[in-house]
Amino acid sequence: MEHLILLNNAEAAPSIIGLLLPFVLMAVVFYFLLIRPQQKRQKAVNQMQSDLKKGDKIVTIGGLHGVIHSLDEGSIQIDVGGGRKLTYERSAIKNVVEAEEPTTED
Repeated sequence: MEHLILLNNAEAAPSIIGLLLPFVLMAVVFYFLLIRPQQKRQKAVNQMQSDLKKGDKIVTIGGLHGVIHSLDEGSIQIDVGGGRKLTYERSAIKNVVEAEEPTTED
């Protein structure tokens, strides 16, 4: 009778595939829910920062609003009004503010 119990326990031992499957599924879920969207956002930010041009209205990561006065490969000069110009790295630009088109009322 003891031999029968030992055989049943040996047959019930999980396989290595059964043990690794939850970890593999968790890695796939993390990739599609966390890693891939973050890569897409980073790619969009890099594209926006490379497409900056003189005259764009921008907001920095610190919340400073201004207009791009000049730019070079790694930095930009922002006109913040009153003749003041500040120099920032391109990576400090959070987004480009879209200028509203003037509407004409009839």
